[in-house]
Amino acid sequence: MKRDQWINLNGKWDYAIRPKAAGRPEAMDGQILVPFAVESKLSGVARKVSPDDRLWYRRSFEVPAAWNGQRVMLNFGAVDFEAHVMVNGAMVGSHRGGSDTFAFDVTEYLKPGQNELVVQVTDPTSDGAQPRGKQTLKPNSIWYTPVSGIWQTVWLEPVPDLHIIDAKITPNIDAGTLAVDVALNRSASDEDAVRITASSAGRKISSVVVRGNRPASLSVPNARLWSPDDPFLYDLKIELVKVRNPMPTMPDKSPHRTRGDMMLNGREAQLYTSAQVQGRARDTVDSYFAMRKSSIGPGTVTGQPPLLLNNKPVFQNGTLDQGWWPDGLLTPPSEEAIRFEIDFLKKAGFNMLRKHIKVEPAQYYYEADRMGILIWQDMPSGEEDESLDQFIRPKSTSEAVMPQSVTDEFEYELLRMISDLRNHPSIVSWVVNNEGWGQYASTRLGKMVKDLDPSRVVNKVSGWLDTGDAGSDVFDIHTYEDVPNAPIYQPHRAIVLGEFGGIGLPVEGHLWFSDKRNWGYQAAKDKADYAARYKRKYDEVIRQARDLGLSAAVYTQTSDVEGEINGLLTYDREVSKIPIEDYNRMHAPLFSKK
Repeated sequence: MKRDQWINLNGKWDYAIRPKAAGRPEAMDGQILVPFAVESKLSGVARKVSPDDRLWYRRSFEVPAAWNGQRVMLNFGAVDFEAHVMVNGAMVGSHRGGSDTFAFDVTEYLKPGQNELVVQVTDPTSDGAQPRGKQTLKPNSIWYTPVSGIWQTVWLEPVPDLHIIDAKITPNIDAGTLAVDVALNRSASDEDAVRITASSAGRKISSVVVRGNRPASLSVPNARLWSPDDPFLYDLKIELVKVRNPMPTMPDKSPHRTRGDMMLNGREAQLYTSAQVQGRARDTVDSYFAMRKSSIGPGTVTGQPPLLLNNKPVFQNGTLDQGWWPDGLLTPPSEEAIRFEIDFLKKAGFNMLRKHIKVEPAQYYYEADRMGILIWQDMPSGEEDESLDQFIRPKSTSEAVMPQSVTDEFEYELLRMISDLRNHPSIVSWVVNNEGWGQYASTRLGKMVKDLDPSRVVNKVSGWLDTGDAGSDVFDIHTYEDVPNAPIYQPHRAIVLGEFGGIGLPVEGHLWFSDKRNWGYQAAKDKADYAARYKRKYDEVIRQARDLGLSAAVYTQTSDVEGEINGLLTYDREVSKIPIEDYNRMHAPLFSKK
C-alpha cells in the first residue's frame, strides 16, 4: 500500500507524563524521539509509565499546498495501548490495541499553516488483561520491560475522496493465479473500476480491470516460486480508474438501462477491457506479492504428515525470536539492525523464525519477504498472570473461561493482526495461543483463523495443553530437557518442537543485569560446554526429523533479552556464543538431500 506522496512524522515531539485523571498539561516535560517508546533509551526519555499515568505527545505539522482538494489521512503504525488523537484541539478519534495499525481522516480538522497534533495514551501493561506479550511492570526472567505509547511510525498521506483502502492478496500456485480483493473506502458507482497489474523487472505479466469493490483474479503462468533459497517477489500496481460504457449491451437494444440490467445470466457484469479505461488513475498504490504455498501434506514413509512449502516437505529450522532490543525495546533501532539479524540467522543455518508473542513494524516483514526467511507469527498473549486461574498450566485438563470484555479485545486484535500482515509471503503460519497464557476456546479460535486465511498453516496451541485436531494443522510441544522429548505420532497434523533449547551462557561486558538476575533454562559452563549441549540437542532433532517425521524445531532463542541469556547472540547482537559456522554445520543434516 505504498503511495508516492506522504510525510513522515517521526522525529522530535514534545511529551509529558501526568496522572491519568489530570487534564491536559500546560507545560510539557521535554522532547521524545518518535517512534521509540518512552521507556526506551532511543526515545531520549527512558522513563516508566504506570497504569495510573497518562502519556501526552504534541507536535505541529503543515500540509503541502499540493495536497489541496484531497483527503488527508493520519496513520499510526502502532500505539500501546489506548490512544486518543486530537488535531487543533478537536478529538478526531480513539483506538485500543497495542500492535495494530490505525488511521483517521483529519481533513475537516485542518487549517492553513501550522496544525497542532496531540496524542494522549494510557497503558495498563500487566495490570490489564489486554494482549501485551512479554511486557510486565516488574521485569524478571522471561518477562521484559514494558512499552507504552507510540512505538511505530506515524505519517500523513493524501488520498482522493474515493480511494483504495485495503487489498488482500492470495496466491494459488496450483492454479497459477493470484486473487486480489481490493476494497474502496465507500460504495462506488458503475464507472468506478480498479486496474490491477502484475509485473516483474518492468515486464507486465498480467492485468485485469474489475468493477470497484469486487474480487479479481490474475493469471501468473510459469510462476517463479518464493522460498528462503529464492525469495522472488513480483511487483503489483493497483489503480482506481474510470471506465466508459460500463453497462452491458442490452439484448433488445433498449435505450433505457437500469441497475437490474447489469445482471447477465444471474451474474453482475464485473470485468472490463483496458480499452474502456479513460483518463489517468485517480489513486495508485504500489505493492508486491510472491507465489508461495504453505500447507501440510499426506504422510511420508513414517506415516506422519509433514509441513509443506510449495507442495514439498521442507524442514523448518527456526529460532524463538522475541524481537526486543536493548536500546529500542519493541522497536528495532534501524532497518540495518533488522537486516543484520535476519542475515545472521540465515548464515547460521536457519530458514525460519517464530515471532514470539510480538508484532513487528511493517518494515521488518518486508525485509523478511525480500531476504527470504519463513515466519511463524504469534498472536501476543493477554491475560497471563500466574496468580490467576486464567493461566492454564501444562497439566490442566481444560481451558479457561474468560470475561466477555477480555475475549472481545483478544479476538479484535487477533483479526486486526491477520488483516495487517496477511499479504506478507514470509508468514507461513499463524500461532494463536502460547503455553496456556490466557488460553481459551482454542478450537473455535483456530477454526476462525483458518476461515479468515485458509492459505496458511494454523497452530492453535503452541505447547502445554493440546486440544485435539480440530482447528489446527500442527501438534506442538515445548521441551527444555537436555535431550529434547519427541512429539507423539499424529495422523492428521504435522508434529513440531515449538520450543526447545534454552542454553544459557553469560558473556561478560554484554549483560543487561550485572547481578544474579541472569537466567537460562540450562546453564553452560563455558563456550565448549555450550557447543556440546547445543550439538546434543540438534543431533536429537535430526534423529526425530529422520525417524519420526518431525517437521520443524524452534530453538530458544535468537538473542539474549534482558536477564534471559538463552540467545545465540548477546542482547546487543555483538557476540555470537559460538562461531556462526559451527551453528550452520550442526544444522546442515536437516537439509541434506540424502
